[in-house]
Amino acid sequence: MVQDKTSVPPVPGREPAPEADAPDTAADTDTAASSGAGDGVRAKGEGRWVLVARVAAVVAGGLLLYTAFPPLDWWLCAPVGIGLIVAGLYRARPRRAAWLGYLGAAVFLFPALAWVRTIGDDVWVMLVATESVFYAVMAALAALVFRLRLWPVWFGALWVMMEWARGLVPVGGFPWARVAFSQGESLFTSYAALGGAPLVSFAVTLCGALLAHAVLVRPAATADKAAGKAVSKAVRRAVPVAVALAVPLLTPAIPRPGDEGRSINVGIVQGNVPGRGMHPLGDEPAVVLRNHAEETKRLADAVRAGALPKPDIVVLPENSTDIDPYTSAFARQVIDESVKYVGVPTLVGAVVAIGDEYRATRSLVWDPVSGPGAYYDKQHLVPFGEYTPFKEIVLALWERANLVGRQSVPGTKPGDLKLGPVTIGAVNCYEVAYDDTVRGTVRAGGTPLVVQTNNASYALSNLPPQQLAMSKLRAVEHNRAVVTAATTGISAYVTPDGKVSWQTRELVPDMNVVKVPVRTQETIATKVGELPEWALMLMGAVAVGVAARRGRRGDRMGNGS
Repeated sequence: MVQDKTSVPPVPGREPAPEADAPDTAADTDTAASSGAGDGVRAKGEGRWVLVARVAAVVAGGLLLYTAFPPLDWWLCAPVGIGLIVAGLYRARPRRAAWLGYLGAAVFLFPALAWVRTIGDDVWVMLVATESVFYAVMAALAALVFRLRLWPVWFGALWVMMEWARGLVPVGGFPWARVAFSQGESLFTSYAALGGAPLVSFAVTLCGALLAHAVLVRPAATADKAAGKAVSKAVRRAVPVAVALAVPLLTPAIPRPGDEGRSINVGIVQGNVPGRGMHPLGDEPAVVLRNHAEETKRLADAVRAGALPKPDIVVLPENSTDIDPYTSAFARQVIDESVKYVGVPTLVGAVVAIGDEYRATRSLVWDPVSGPGAYYDKQHLVPFGEYTPFKEIVLALWERANLVGRQSVPGTKPGDLKLGPVTIGAVNCYEVAYDDTVRGTVRAGGTPLVVQTNNASYALSNLPPQQLAMSKLRAVEHNRAVVTAATTGISAYVTPDGKVSWQTRELVPDMNVVKVPVRTQETIATKVGELPEWALMLMGAVAVGVAARRGRRGDRMGNGS
C-alpha cells in the first residue's frame, strides 16, 4: 500500500516538506529536503553537467570578483561574482563545497595578488594556495547554513569571519584582497562609516547572496487568508532582489560627520628611485636620499615662485632616505639642509638601527630648527620583507630570504605625531590594510592620516592602486583626509569623502601642496570599533551550529525510520 504523503508528521526542528502540488519548490533549500541525509543523496546523484555548471559558476565568480578590484575597479562585479560563487556552492555537500570554494578563491586570488610575482612565482603560488584554504573552509560551512532560512545573511556573516581569520593567521595574517577593498569608491563605501571594512564586506556579500537566492530558490505560492488570494510567486521572488538593491541604495541615510571649517596645506614629495624589482634602491649609495632632498627643495622653489601655496607641513615617503640619519652624519646633513630649505616641519621615512642586530621602519618628525624629534615605528611588519618567520628553516631553503638583512622589530605605540600645527596619524605602508592599526591611530588623535609607503618593488603592478583603494575606504571609515606619500607612486590626497583629489603617476619624481581639511569628529565605526565584526562573526558561528544540529537530528530521524 502506498502511504499518503500528507499523513507523514513533520520532523521536529525542520521546515515542513513541500506540498505535492508545488513542483517549483524542488530547489528550495529552506525545506527539510535540503538537510540531513537527503542532501547527501542528492549530491551523490548529481550528474556530470551539474558538476560542470558548478565549476563554471565558481570560476566565473572568481574572475568577476577580481575585476572589482583595482586597477579595473569594476566594483559592481563584486556582488555579481559572489552571487555566482554562491550558485556554485548551493546545495553541494560540504566536501564538494570546500574544493569548489578553493577553486573559486584561487581563480580570484591569482590575478588579484599578481604583484607578488615580483618576489617570485613560487612565493605567489604558495601565498595563493595558503589563502585559498580559508575560502575552502568558509565554503564547507556555507554548505551547512544553506539549509536555514535567511541563509544569505548567514553566508555574509561567514564571509566576514573568513576575512577576519585571513587577517590574523598565519604570521600576522594577510588582509589583502578583502571584498571591502574593492569598494573604495562605490555605493557600498558609506557602510565603512557605520561598521568599518567588515560591514562593507558583509553588505557586498549579502547583496550577492540575495541575488543568487532570487535565482536559485523557487518559492511556492501561499494563501493569503485575509484577502483570500494567492500570493504571486513572482512577487515572492522579487523580494530578495528588492532587498539586494536596497542594500547599496540606502547608504545615503548612513550618518557621517561634516566639515569643521579647518584646513592645512600639506606638501607631498615623491622622489622616485633608480632600481626596480627586488633591488629598488639601486647600487649607488644615498641616491634615494638625494632624490627626495632635491624634490623637497624643488617644492620650496615652486612655493617661492608663487606656483604653489606655502605648506604648513611636508610629508616624505617610507624609505625616503636609504641611509640611517642617526648613524650617518652625511644623511643627517642632507635631510637637515632640505628641511631648513623648505622651512616647515617634515615627516621623513627611514629604516634605523636598533642596537647591533635589529632595525625599525620609522616615521620621523624633522623640525627645521631642532632637527629629528618624535617618531612612530611601524607596528605591522611585512613577513619575509621586514622580518623572517621561522628564520632558520626559511633561510636554509630560500636564498632570497637573506635580502631581508637585519630583522625589524615592531613598534608598540599608535602613530599620533605632532607635526607643525596638527597631530597627524602616521600609518606605514602595509599597515593601511589592518583595521586595528588605523583605528588606533585615529582614536589617539591623528588627523589627517598620513600613509608613507614604498612600493618601488611593485611599481606598475596592481599593488599601488589596490593600496590607494584602501586609503579611500579608510578616509570614509574614520572621517579623515588621507595623504599618501610614495617613493615611486602612487602618491595621493584623498578627501574624507573617499574621493581622490590629486595623485601622481608612477616612476616619476613629483611634488605638490594640497589643502587638506582637519576633522576631529569620529564616525560610528571609529567609536564602536570591532563590535560589528564580532557581532557578524557570532551570527555566522551560531548559524553553523544550528544547521549542524538540525542536520544530525535529521540523520537520526531518517535512520530511525
